[in-house]
Amino acid sequence: MTAIPQGRTRRAALVSAMCVLVVTGTGLTGCGSEDPDAGTNGVGKLPAATIQAKTRKAAGAADTVRLSGTVVSNGTTYTLDMRLKSDGGTGSVTSKGATFRLLRVGDHLFLKADAEFWSQQGGKASGDTSAARKLDGMYVKVPAGDPAYKRFSGFTDKDVLLDGLLTLHGTLATDGHHEQSGVRTIRITGDKGSGGSLDVSLKGTPYPLSLVRAGNAGTLRLTDWGKDFALEEPSKKETVDYGQQLPTS
Repeated sequence: MTAIPQGRTRRAALVSAMCVLVVTGTGLTGCGSEDPDAGTNGVGKLPAATIQAKTRKAAGAADTVRLSGTVVSNGTTYTLDMRLKSDGGTGSVTSKGATFRLLRVGDHLFLKADAEFWSQQGGKASGDTSAARKLDGMYVKVPAGDPAYKRFSGFTDKDVLLDGLLTLHGTLATDGHHEQSGVRTIRITGDKGSGGSLDVSLKGTPYPLSLVRAGNAGTLRLTDWGKDFALEEPSKKETVDYGQQLPTS
């Protein structure tokens, strides 16, 4: 058996002792720990501003996305589950205890809700619920000039919605490596989180996967990037068209 030189033994013992010191002193995984960016798309090594620019570009170039979570706008909380593409979108919105569906194909916006939703339009319940019952479960075409069109169409507009949501406020910085639904991410923040935070995928295209908006204005998940889905107008049997103005009670 070949003898191991004493100098080599002392060096090995010294390296081992240094590893223990590093682990106990800093909480690292030890000597020889893997690079957190190994095998990733590399954006985790970039400055926060560059990461934000890349993820916004990736989001804008994607054909489709699913967006779910909450958005607070003008003091009202909306719970969304929307699938979006360049020419429209579809999904559900819940606000103030009422849930309704939105569907936009091109410039045509449709709203589908139950009788209770329609009976509450105008700020108070209507004593006559006959019109509301007729609209129960039907797609109501929202006139382009109706206030509801401007109010709700933004929830179905991928570019407008993402452009407004994917903005962090204040000084940008990276905030470590994280994970979203099994996908490794790099987190970037605005003003140490008070200006919002965004988790960006370290796998493949650097899509945004999770967003916490500034000022407690909502938390959103962004999934199904690039996964196509059918988007078509409802049939005439499913549709009610009131022309220039939606019914109000």
